[in-house]
Amino acid sequence: MEWNDDGIVLSARRHGEAAAVATLLTRVHGRHAGLVRGGWGKRGRAILQPGNAVHARWRARLPEHLGTFTLEPDRTFAAGVFNDPLRLAALASACALADAALPEREPHPAVHDALALLLGALVAEQPAWPEAYVRWEVRLLADLGFGLDLSRCAATGTESNLAFVSPRTGRAVSADAAGPWREKLLPLPAFLAGTGEASGAESVARGLALTAHFLDCHVFAPHGKPLPAARRRLAMLRLVAD
Repeated sequence: MEWNDDGIVLSARRHGEAAAVATLLTRVHGRHAGLVRGGWGKRGRAILQPGNAVHARWRARLPEHLGTFTLEPDRTFAAGVFNDPLRLAALASACALADAALPEREPHPAVHDALALLLGALVAEQPAWPEAYVRWEVRLLADLGFGLDLSRCAATGTESNLAFVSPRTGRAVSADAAGPWREKLLPLPAFLAGTGEASGAESVARGLALTAHFLDCHVFAPHGKPLPAARRRLAMLRLVAD
């Protein structure tokens, strides 16, 4: 069998002398692995950098086989952030999360499209790329069935003054309704609450802590796995200057 699709390289590992096993996030066929002949050569390794966009052709005798990829480069996002440690760390984290969190061969076109937009924001050095990164993780959670409800207060129904998120339900809580439970709630950054307030380093850090909590609780901990190392490294960086 055979198919063609657009994909984003998530990871690659050496296989034998010169081949590689690459994992792509394809738009129609989901997270999919395949053998790339010559993938560990100079040209192949340049194409197989995590974050690069490719046109992929996959072939196999049976659907359950690993199969082989023939790849043509589309956009080399990785090269566009190579000299910026912060943007490179964000790219590595996003690819590692998608690789570790998404079920194999299950279509998630919205996640693919959102990742492509994030990579474009990183390469373009858009000032708000840290917030875009956090929103991408929120999108990933939603597509996996663990969406956060940040539109109104879970206790009162109000849509204003939202300041916290319940760590159990993922629903927003207003500052007025938090009361004595505020110490047990997760802070909701202003840029996710839609207040229009300017974001800063602390707000982005809170956003990363918020998504990390739900990724850990719902996606990784149930399988006895930690957050990917690239994601943990990103959380230790200061992505926005004060």
